Amino acid sequence: MKTILLLGDGKIGGAIAALLADTGDYRVVVADRDAAALARLAPQPRVTTRVLDAADEAAVTAAAAGLGAFAVVSACPFHLTVGIARAAKAAGAHMLDLTEDVASTAAVTALAEGAETAFIPQCGLAPGYISIAAGDLARRFDELESLRLRVGALPRYPANALKYALTWSTAGVINEYCQPCDAIVDGRRVKTHALEGLESLTLDGVDYEAFNTSGGLGTLCDSLAGKVRDLDYRSIRYPGHRDIMKLLIDDLGLRKRTDLLAQVLEGALPNTDQDVVLVSVSATGRRDGRLTQESLVNRIHGRRVGDRWVNAIQITTASGLCAVLDLLAQGHLPGRGLVRQEDIAMSDFLRNRFGATFRTTDDPIPDSDGLLKVA
Repeated sequence: MKTILLLGDGKIGGAIAALLADTGDYRVVVADRDAAALARLAPQPRVTTRVLDAADEAAVTAAAAGLGAFAVVSACPFHLTVGIARAAKAAGAHMLDLTEDVASTAAVTALAEGAETAFIPQCGLAPGYISIAAGDLARRFDELESLRLRVGALPRYPANALKYALTWSTAGVINEYCQPCDAIVDGRRVKTHALEGLESLTLDGVDYEAFNTSGGLGTLCDSLAGKVRDLDYRSIRYPGHRDIMKLLIDDLGLRKRTDLLAQVLEGALPNTDQDVVLVSVSATGRRDGRLTQESLVNRIHGRRVGDRWVNAIQITTASGLCAVLDLLAQGHLPGRGLVRQEDIAMSDFLRNRFGATFRTTDDPIPDSDGLLKVA
């Protein structure tokens, strides 16, 4: 039984603990600085808690080393990621995180160079599963022209002008909406503005909009440099959401007052467990001399794990990380250095007990190529 030091007892951290503990293969130590939050964690076999400040690198190092932790998993805000990575390296443990933050991932990448353990940043949904799926589609082409990634975590029954609800980290949402976005345009790597690139799309007869947000591409720009003409990532929302957020962030200047923006959103937007995750990846290129397009479309709802309900964004984010951790523990991934999401085989991911969350009804059991597509 492998011991996991899980830092952060929030919405996603709790789901990760439940999924891992349910297998019987992992002992999970959930650590958080908030003793009251830990006390609210539902009792589970093979899950224990510890009061620990993730910002204290020395304390994290000592805890991971003392536990003989196989891996340190960060479910903390993105600004703590780098310190946690340094602590995991010092303790000789593998490190996985959920961050979409570009700067944090660059720092983790540098720490991974020459490391004796694996560093696997940007697990989860987007980046994470979306990067694995995009990498799989990209490898099917002789020449790749465009790769478009679209992901949305939305309330199924929107009831406010923003048509949105808080289903995951408020800080993460704000970071996505305020930071520059990576893209490849006409073969050149560029920075684009968040909230720009507005487009309309329809999935299963429902109208949505999508626009640039930061971090969703993960390390795909590095991996596909010189191999694709156009690459971009946009978040899916209900129509009208972008304009209101642009008013708040740009016109009212809350880009410079993210603390106030967080208070506004958390004070006005409800939480909901009635959510849905939408995923769309479309690749165009040449195969055997013919111009070809392949697309992946997926819609995921929440489900019950043990005696608790886990909503769609929680189950997709937690399952994405747990699948990668499981593949690492089983020896399917390199045990040292940087492991990029897009280098993970889609077939391995979907066959995994956690990766099964992402199988479609059209392809519940992937074939040897790990196909999960709608052409």
